[in-house]
Amino acid sequence: MPITAYKGVVVHSLALGRLEMLNPGLIGVNEHGTIEFVVDLATQSLDTVVFDKLIDYKENLLVPGFIDGHAHAPQYSFLGVGMHLPLLNWYVHDSWTHVSSQGCRLHTYTFPHESKFSDPTYAKHMYTKAVSRHVLNGTTTCSYFATIHLEACKVLADIVHDIGQRGYLGKVNMDRNATPELTETTHGSLADTKSFIEYVATKKNSLLTPVITPRFVPSTTSALMTGLAALADTYTLPIQSHLSENSKEIEWVRDLHPDCSSYAEVYDRHGLLNERAYMAHCIWCTPDERSLLKSRGASMIHCPNSNFSLTSGVLNVRQLLDEGVKVGLGTDVAAGYSTSMLDAIRHAVIASKVTSLTSPSHAPLSYAEVFHLATVGSADCLGLSDVVGNFVKGKELDMLVVDLNSANSPIDSHAHDDVSSQFQKFLFLGDDRNITDVYVRGRRVNLTAHDAAQAADSSKSIRCARTTDATSTDR
Repeated sequence: MPITAYKGVVVHSLALGRLEMLNPGLIGVNEHGTIEFVVDLATQSLDTVVFDKLIDYKENLLVPGFIDGHAHAPQYSFLGVGMHLPLLNWYVHDSWTHVSSQGCRLHTYTFPHESKFSDPTYAKHMYTKAVSRHVLNGTTTCSYFATIHLEACKVLADIVHDIGQRGYLGKVNMDRNATPELTETTHGSLADTKSFIEYVATKKNSLLTPVITPRFVPSTTSALMTGLAALADTYTLPIQSHLSENSKEIEWVRDLHPDCSSYAEVYDRHGLLNERAYMAHCIWCTPDERSLLKSRGASMIHCPNSNFSLTSGVLNVRQLLDEGVKVGLGTDVAAGYSTSMLDAIRHAVIASKVTSLTSPSHAPLSYAEVFHLATVGSADCLGLSDVVGNFVKGKELDMLVVDLNSANSPIDSHAHDDVSSQFQKFLFLGDDRNITDVYVRGRRVNLTAHDAAQAADSSKSIRCARTTDATSTDR
């Protein structure tokens, strides 16, 4: 089986807080995109390694692709807009928590924009831009919320398939507490979800995974949640939703389900909390809820940009890690205003410092620990720990090539910078201009042709395979 070897400065996480840096390193990949070997060329001569083709990225960094555990693909259409608004407005009447549609982000932006995805042509235009932007920012795997619209969900699957990203794709389910045009019948929601699952299967692409996606408890009836759990079990699918994002939301859930002791228990009673489930936010989970998630094997996706932007709260990730809860990282577009996981990493570092101020026993997260969450951690949450996240033999090559000296780079390199300094500069100063190549399962993603065909109305060429000084040699 022919082997392609990639040479460069290899940086990846082997465990929480434990980075391996090989300068230079060599990653051998077979024709199926599976890693056959990782060699430290500082201790082993290149001449002793068997391979068929060498791609030499010289002094560029080779790092694992980022894994975004939570993003709303349709909300890319208003990314960066309405950041002054809260997610929801709340008021209490007769001891009952109510939601006001006035002056809140959900009703001013989210629902009106998601309603537009009833038009598959519009969906194709917007999803092409959204997925392209995620990949340009180095996201090789993304867990997407779509909308309730079956045909638009199929379009998202088509685009992720065509571009070559690894996609977890969720048809959103809502049969209550939404605008009329976004409120499904329970039967219709379940039927469309089943149809979407079957459609993804027709793509015959193991990079695509349908995800059971109740928007959150207030938008899904007990009958719908029970039906979705049955679909998840029948097809052995992952489950994603929101949990305990803000305190008023928790009160609303308590009013809707007074028989349950907590928000997490509602999911658990309906069969939606298991080892395949990952929940966004979880800021206000009680000790009992955290214990429940751990016992069920469920995961939490930390979305710090969103949490700050909506003033939802600050998740104490150190506490969760100390308790043994699985944690990944997400952008939560568009409550989070960036598609970049570098932005998520930076906000996660800041969030951990904020929590350490009020909880000194919980030390801030290091850059190495947060990078782990953005790669290995998210992979574990999505059930991909044996597939991607780092460069371990037997895993698939999802990789970014990082050039600190690329055209218009925001980073200044100095002669005294060692590999650790270079890597930290990428995490805290870098952006998409530094990501010159993106690989998914050993294949370089090139968005140029797809963008030209699918988004010809845009004057800006979106591409991932950019000009680099890499050299290719056949043996």
